[in-house]
Amino acid sequence: MAMTLRLNSEDDQILTQLAEATGVSKQEATTRAIHESASRHIHEAQISDLSAAARARYMDLLDRLGK
Repeated sequence: MAMTLRLNSEDDQILTQLAEATGVSKQEATTRAIHESASRHIHEAQISDLSAAARARYMDLLDRLGK
């Protein structure tokens, strides 16, 4: 599936700099940025879920340690 990406001049310049800095095309730089962002957000959500589960599991212990 093809997609047209419309950027303002500032964002296009930033993308150009990113592509040049990493030695790839602007398309590849965009794809990599999307993947990196998705990976980071998914990882943060997983950590948050694990933390909530641990807090729920050890709530009594944490309450006793806090006293």
